[in-house]
Amino acid sequence: MPAFLHTPENINAVEYLGPEPDRWNLLGGADLNDTLRPEHYILLDLADMAGPLPHKRLDYIRLLAAYQLTHPQTAGDFTPEKIGLQPYSAMEVYERLEAAMREYRRRIQANEDTKPVELAIVFYAGWMGHYVGDGGNPMHTSINYNGWVQENPDRYTVPGHNVHGKLENIFLPANIKQSDVTALVAPPQTFTDVFAAYVTYLRHSHTLVEKTYQIEKSGGFDGKGTPEAVQFTSERLAAAASMLRDMIYTAWTRSANPVSETSQKK
Repeated sequence: MPAFLHTPENINAVEYLGPEPDRWNLLGGADLNDTLRPEHYILLDLADMAGPLPHKRLDYIRLLAAYQLTHPQTAGDFTPEKIGLQPYSAMEVYERLEAAMREYRRRIQANEDTKPVELAIVFYAGWMGHYVGDGGNPMHTSINYNGWVQENPDRYTVPGHNVHGKLENIFLPANIKQSDVTALVAPPQTFTDVFAAYVTYLRHSHTLVEKTYQIEKSGGFDGKGTPEAVQFTSERLAAAASMLRDMIYTAWTRSANPVSETSQKK
């Protein structure tokens, strides 16, 4: 990876920029908030009913629209703002990152100033990190995103109790140390199909939704929590860190190749 990405200044910048999409929601206007909210999640329980996820955002929107036409009784639940756009948010920032890295290589070869594009690369890496981090939390993949809304024979916590916030904003920062996560980070890899790898990552996260609620029901996220809760949360952070690193690494390796005609047409 380029040396500038390893400097403390830029590592700190990527960390600062990770929460930037939440700042846009909190500090921006109502129009921006309404537009950006669906970028943070995808309710796979519903999305999969419409069909396999296509690679492109507009094809996905058309897929949901087609499902609405054939299932008019559920049309209100199958809009992009209800089901979410999470993988498309991540992939579109990824492609910006790859493009910026390709421009960085061009500037190096032309002996031009790289500082402006370095700033862009750091910004895209941090911005992408937000969505990748969101995808590591199983609640960002499910209709049970802040309380159990399906049939509930096991009496999991229902909406109105801020289950989501308890995990992300209270338990995690108070109890998870960097050393808990570092030991669980996977070896680096690059992806042939970044979208497919990212969707696989989201789907694995989705399989852990009920596990999240089982831990929460047992008090695992209360106070100092339980060893199981610490291990579970550390594993989810490590999975997100591994995915983010591998997407950045893949963008860098692929930026050495010219843009194909197919990519130019997308």
